[in-house]
Amino acid sequence: MEETAALWRPVTTAYRWVHTAARILDNEAEESGTQVRQRYQGLMGAMQRWGSQAGDLAPAMQHFLKVTRSYWSGLFHCYAIEGLPRTNNDLEHLFGTHRYHERRTTGRKTASPMLVIRGPVRIVAAVATHLRTFSATDLVPVDTSEWQYLRQALETRRHKRVLQRRFRRDPAVYLAYLEEQLSS
Repeated sequence: MEETAALWRPVTTAYRWVHTAARILDNEAEESGTQVRQRYQGLMGAMQRWGSQAGDLAPAMQHFLKVTRSYWSGLFHCYAIEGLPRTNNDLEHLFGTHRYHERRTTGRKTASPMLVIRGPVRIVAAVATHLRTFSATDLVPVDTSEWQYLRQALETRRHKRVLQRRFRRDPAVYLAYLEEQLSS
């Protein structure tokens, strides 16, 4: 213990700063985004000013400050927008759940090609059906022009996939077809 006693002060200092940062960002007091930003900025200033107290961990603390500054512009949006999660774990969970169910129903180990084509519709439908039950009247399009635009966008994506498949199967025939279309 006596041999490592000199190492403990920098470790406890760095530990205290990192955990203070976590407590500020956790925001148990439900402060506004501006207040959280100001408190965090004050902590970063103290870390910068007293960084030498971190001893051998000073480079790690400088790296922590550098990374925090690089994310600064988007770090506090979650405090200003009601219901916005503080991490992307919920979003990752959503996609993971969808991927799990799709793998289970199709037996595929990779994502279905239909997810690439119809993803904007399938993911939203999967999420919405977990939130509540829909009746037939709920499924009637309110704005038919928006619905037709979405259908056209999905059809455009599908057609691009068809062309990619044709090219992969026989590139020479596909390129000859394109040359014929270009010349006519």
